[in-house]
Amino acid sequence: MSRSLRAELLAWLLLPLVAVVAFNGWTLRLDATRTADLITDRTLLASARVIAEQVKESDGRVESLIPPSALEMFASPDREKVIYRVLSPSGELIAGFPDVVEPPKPPQGLEPAYYEGEFRTEPVRAVALAQPVISKVYGGNALVIVATTLHGRDRLVNEIWQNSLRDQLLLVGVAALLALLGLRRGLAPLLRLRDELRSRDPESLKALEPDRVQGELRPVIDALNHALERVRAYILLQRRFVADASHQLRTPLAVLKTQIAMARQDDDPQLRREALSAIEGGVGSMGRLVNQLLTLARAEPGGAAMRKEQLDFGTIARKAVEGLGIIAFDRNIDLSFEAPDAALPIYGHVTLLHELVVNLVDNALRHIPEGGRVAVRLASSDAGILLVVEDDGPGIPEADRERVFERFNRLAPSTVEGTGLGLAIVKEIVAAHDGAIVLMETQPPPGLRVEVRLPTADAAAKS
Repeated sequence: MSRSLRAELLAWLLLPLVAVVAFNGWTLRLDATRTADLITDRTLLASARVIAEQVKESDGRVESLIPPSALEMFASPDREKVIYRVLSPSGELIAGFPDVVEPPKPPQGLEPAYYEGEFRTEPVRAVALAQPVISKVYGGNALVIVATTLHGRDRLVNEIWQNSLRDQLLLVGVAALLALLGLRRGLAPLLRLRDELRSRDPESLKALEPDRVQGELRPVIDALNHALERVRAYILLQRRFVADASHQLRTPLAVLKTQIAMARQDDDPQLRREALSAIEGGVGSMGRLVNQLLTLARAEPGGAAMRKEQLDFGTIARKAVEGLGIIAFDRNIDLSFEAPDAALPIYGHVTLLHELVVNLVDNALRHIPEGGRVAVRLASSDAGILLVVEDDGPGIPEADRERVFERFNRLAPSTVEGTGLGLAIVKEIVAAHDGAIVLMETQPPPGLRVEVRLPTADAAAKS
């Protein structure tokens, strides 16, 4: 199930707002209740004071007249019940209902006491007020209690709360509408980008324009452009590989085809054997060329995914040199190998590192005269691993040392059979392992010294 970015952004905008409205609704209910209680209390206190003003001594008795204005204050459509009770300083009931609930604590001084209770199973809110009575016989404070039912107060609470909540919900609705419009406008560049990607030519790898979207989306565009660049490089790599392979295989295949045709037409067994030997040599050369092309394709950036692991470069180099011992023996070349006893940890691809050493040593063995010398040395330092391949051959002129790394480039004149891919492969393998390669003249000349520096496993992990 696909997720909607617009819906998620809108939800993250509105859900906190809804939570705030819910909290505000709760606080508004409390405020509305306090407001309604304040209005009710003021009405109760005004009524109680009107009644208290009528408490006086007459003919030796304390009595109280209940003026109609004291009860008319509660007139409303809710038809509230107003209950009152007046007690003399001696505690005698002089007016009102005897079962009106008394306050939990008597009022202190002349301050009124507000409280809630029940009158005949109906909830009421009441006020108790102490009224001084001046008398030689009944001196003291009379107690005036006025209570009212809560229908009107509850209605007032609901009206205040509902009106405030309605305003809050209306605000949320307007905010949601504005947020939706804002998201629609804000996502417009992204939607235009989507439409552009859908409508563009499938073969087009043109980079996207980052200026057409907001700054927050530019990293996404940069990542897409980087991916498109990698795809473009990979396609160019494949095309170059196919072109190189077809170019280099076309001539050997034509020669093989000619040799096969001649072997078929020749009835002389000796000539046929010579033709078969030539065909065998051609097949061997083609096999080496194919292997070098595949190694080159694997080593290039964007080629086959390299699965690197921690290896011992000393062991890899030793096996590579030992495998070339037969060539050195056949050509009477002194091939030596020196390496420290300690392991040389490196983070890399075992096959490519093996081909790195093989190509360097094989190149040296093929380009020096018989009876020459090739020395392979390994060393380790804080700067990394150093591989040195040194020979006493004719060397490479300084002007040609960069050109020899180009593909299929062979120095002229050259009497050595080869494809011109050895040093190109070496350069790609060194680059794939974040290393560096340098060609220089031996001391004393002539000769060629090749230095390859590769990072150790610890240095590669830190980088």
